[in-house]
Amino acid sequence: MNPGNSSMQGLVEKTNTHLKKIYEGGGKKSIDKQKEKNKLIPRERIDYLIDKDSNFVELGAFAGFGMYEEQGGCPAGGTVAGLGYIKGRQCMIVANDQTVKAGAWFPITGKKNLRMQEIALQNHLPIIYLVDSAGVYLPMQDEIFPDKEHFGRIFYNNAQMSAKGIIQIAAVMGACVAGGAYLPIMSDETLMVEKAGSIFLAGPYLVKAAIGEDIDTETLGGAITHTEISGIADYKFETEYDCLDQVRRLVDKFGEKEKAGFDRIKSKKPLKDPSELYTVFPADRTKPYDMLEIIERIVDGGTFDQYKEDYGKTILCGYGRVDGWAVGIVANQRKIVKSKKGEMQMGGVIYNDSADKAARFILNCNQKKIPLLFLQDVTGFMVGSRSEHSGIIKDGAKMVNAVANSIVPKITIVLGNSYGAGNYAMCGKAYDPRFIFAWPSAKIAVMGGEQAAKTLLQIQVAALKSKGEVITPEDENKLLNEIKGKYETQASPYYAAARLWVDDIIDPLDTRKIISECLHATNHSPIKEQMKVGVFQV
Repeated sequence: MNPGNSSMQGLVEKTNTHLKKIYEGGGKKSIDKQKEKNKLIPRERIDYLIDKDSNFVELGAFAGFGMYEEQGGCPAGGTVAGLGYIKGRQCMIVANDQTVKAGAWFPITGKKNLRMQEIALQNHLPIIYLVDSAGVYLPMQDEIFPDKEHFGRIFYNNAQMSAKGIIQIAAVMGACVAGGAYLPIMSDETLMVEKAGSIFLAGPYLVKAAIGEDIDTETLGGAITHTEISGIADYKFETEYDCLDQVRRLVDKFGEKEKAGFDRIKSKKPLKDPSELYTVFPADRTKPYDMLEIIERIVDGGTFDQYKEDYGKTILCGYGRVDGWAVGIVANQRKIVKSKKGEMQMGGVIYNDSADKAARFILNCNQKKIPLLFLQDVTGFMVGSRSEHSGIIKDGAKMVNAVANSIVPKITIVLGNSYGAGNYAMCGKAYDPRFIFAWPSAKIAVMGGEQAAKTLLQIQVAALKSKGEVITPEDENKLLNEIKGKYETQASPYYAAARLWVDDIIDPLDTRKIISECLHATNHSPIKEQMKVGVFQV
């Protein structure tokens, strides 16, 4: 078996093993408790809601991975979410996972829900909330409640989406407590399940403590109360299935809205077999390979036209199609190439000419209203006196400026390395991609682990020696390994996905399908402005 194949295969299997555990949510005991109440768990609700045999692109499955272990963990950030089709219409679906601490909101839960709302806002997607949550996780309230990007921002976004005409439907299938009660009421329509769904600012215990009133959950804020007395909810149903059926009926009647108008024609199979992606991507991340081999297994066959093919060779730019959708591709090249002066260089580093070429290509895609696809495997910008004297900072800034001010949708896939300013220039999370995914082989950090560990080692050894401590070579080697281990953990795709630096970790074989679904999502949001780049040095 090819080493590249076995390596990527192993990484994918490791990812799938983690996902299997994540899909268990709060565990069998917690799931059984929900079943005893005749309740579905979140992925069952989504499976029933979406069209049969349609694609569901889950987002943020690794949110919270390896975090909050003292609290028992927070699988998938306590929320299951993603892009799904309901009556043929693509929607954002966000479902609280009541098996994880009764659906309580951890800090990462807030961050994930805000990210899903951001995607819905940017792409003008209808959003369906399947509500079943006990509210803020009180032991961590200071990390989820008061700040700008905390819990309250959810309701700010509700208002913003409503003002922009983005449809929001809330199906309340369990608890909806305290500040969380505003979410369904700020949605366009609210559905409730009898004897299961409840909405109130304060539950029976708090009401008793605050004003001395004795009242049960159903009378205080159940489905009958809110459909017959308060008028807060619009529909009530005996079962979750009936409730979800009504959501489908509502979505079925949505009128068509203006689209962005991105070009799409009939899809063609890639020129080369996508199943070979495992093979062509090297096991050793320091080894060169031809990014064109990756591109030809993602884009429709015969559609990739390179831009400035013989200039700035450490970045590939070109026009292509993915499942019929027109895209402009910006990709790091890591094969051995010849420079103008004849010496051999390793790709993956951004040189002056590559940055200049990419910046110009990004401008062209904005001029032509073509979405951008970034394929990252970058170790950063070239350093050294020759590059500095040639103005690498100026050319790098030109590329970063173009990425930051681009108005067409940007989709980023991190295949391998994503280091330093290369992460920014190739549209990392800070540069507002509509969607960003990582392969299991990705590494995201300020620099490579070896270089970072040696740099940190020098700093720590100098600090210890300044205190008069004697450091032996054995001590240095032990310290180096400790630093390297910690750094490698922080650079892993799981660490990144847990913190939502990427929207999810994907199987390379699903890359083409996921890009297509993301392009479909971006096409819902019309572009109303022209690109402006401001001031930069030419």
